[in-house]
Amino acid sequence: MTTEDRDHTSLVEPDEAGSRSSHAPEKKHLPVWQETILLLGIALVLAVVIKAVFVQAFYIPSESMEPGLVKNDRILVQKVSYWFGGSPQRGDVVVFQDPGDWLGPEEAAGPQGGLTQLMATIGLYPSGGHLVKRVIGVGGDTIKCCDKQGRLSVNGKPLNEDAYVKGAGAECNGPMIGCSWTAGPVPEGHVFVMGDNRAHSADSTVHICLRTETDCVPGDEYVANDLVVGKVFVLLWPSDRFTFVHRPDTFADVPAASSG
Repeated sequence: MTTEDRDHTSLVEPDEAGSRSSHAPEKKHLPVWQETILLLGIALVLAVVIKAVFVQAFYIPSESMEPGLVKNDRILVQKVSYWFGGSPQRGDVVVFQDPGDWLGPEEAAGPQGGLTQLMATIGLYPSGGHLVKRVIGVGGDTIKCCDKQGRLSVNGKPLNEDAYVKGAGAECNGPMIGCSWTAGPVPEGHVFVMGDNRAHSADSTVHICLRTETDCVPGDEYVANDLVVGKVFVLLWPSDRFTFVHRPDTFADVPAASSG
């Protein structure tokens, strides 16, 4: 082999090696339709996890929480609010499961049809069988209606509810069953709840056993904490009324229940 041949060979070999490497098999990508299905599957799994652990959507089923929350409003519920030993607090707006006899068959049924039921299951559509009310009393509290100014009292402290009660300034802030009743002490691990639209809210007050009643179940007016799904923290829809839901300041002044 001549010097010229050796030079030619040394120049060709790198090109051949580069040519071989440039034709190495490329990594195949999934077809678009398969990628779409995969992404949808991941999204569904995340939706189920989020619903089960963090946040769930609900709707307002009636006018009982007006004026703040109107029928068919969409809300978001924070499910982690009462984890790690936490519990519902006075003034919280909460969503809870029907204790058993608070809702009629239609209200308890929830969404109908395959698609809406599926969406409700994964937390993308509000589910039925739940109620939305405001916590007025917690374990140990005594609620009384009403003082001379028509105000509810919790543990002897009158509540200033003008900011959120519909019809505030009427005869009293508890007109569904009248203005003269007392509830409590609330059993430990339970809450006493009322709607903000006091004249149109089938809440704890409706289940109180008044002196004149014989066909009622004592204690049915209280909701077990275990039935509480979580605290409402966002009014999501309609978008023009989007707002965060906060605990009214008046509840901060309520004293602890008397141990005696």
